[in-house]
Amino acid sequence: MGFLKGKTAILTGGGKAVLSNGRCGSIGYGIATAYAKEGANLVITGRNVQKLENAKEDLEKLYGIKVLTVQADVNAGADNEAVVKRVVDQTIETFGDIHVLINNAQASASGVALADHTTEQFDLALYSGLYATFYYMKACHPYLAKTKGSVINFASGAGLFGNYGQCAYAAAKEGIRGLTRVAATEWGKDGINVNIVCPLAWTAQLENFEKAYPDAFKQNVHMPPMGHYGDAEEEIGRVCVQLASPDFKFMTGETITLEGGLGQRP
Repeated sequence: MGFLKGKTAILTGGGKAVLSNGRCGSIGYGIATAYAKEGANLVITGRNVQKLENAKEDLEKLYGIKVLTVQADVNAGADNEAVVKRVVDQTIETFGDIHVLINNAQASASGVALADHTTEQFDLALYSGLYATFYYMKACHPYLAKTKGSVINFASGAGLFGNYGQCAYAAAKEGIRGLTRVAATEWGKDGINVNIVCPLAWTAQLENFEKAYPDAFKQNVHMPPMGHYGDAEEEIGRVCVQLASPDFKFMTGETITLEGGLGQRP
């Protein structure tokens, strides 16, 4: 343990969320916890300042790392290159280098059928997910090339399988998957490892989705063969740690599908 000590990771969507039973309720916080246990310093971004500060307080207290929180929201009405540049500039000013970029943030109006989707709802998904991933990758590239770092992006089965009521979310995630493969092709010569994860973890967002759109939930979310949903820290977070390991890396550009502890490389 501790092989990421002294490394710096930028994690978008890293605020703390909890399930109704009190357990970790977000993939971002699960990843942050897994990285903190390995000694990595973290830059976590998100829209909700309180969730970011709650994550910072717990991670620094429990694991003795340093956490920089930056409120950042990539959206249709913002100067998004400036938003992302501010995050990257503060990261370099605080830690000096960037070793891992994890594009986890994503908002969407899941549960709304395609014919009922508004332009604003479509923009919400594309800007928070696809455009944010694009801007962060571009801004971090020179620093990741210097450190021979890693990019870990997030897609979803929603795009792979065409889930009902998730047209904008699926479009954003499929765009991210394509972007990841291109980056893997172009950035391999720079020594940057680029991969994408398609997780199915039980989160507060999924819990709320079940309550708000029970019909869409039943059509889209099915219990994995192993009989449980992925754990945000122990399974999703640990895979993200593994993808940043200097000793073990998947072939760059692969899609890692995680469903209830079962890792596949389609």
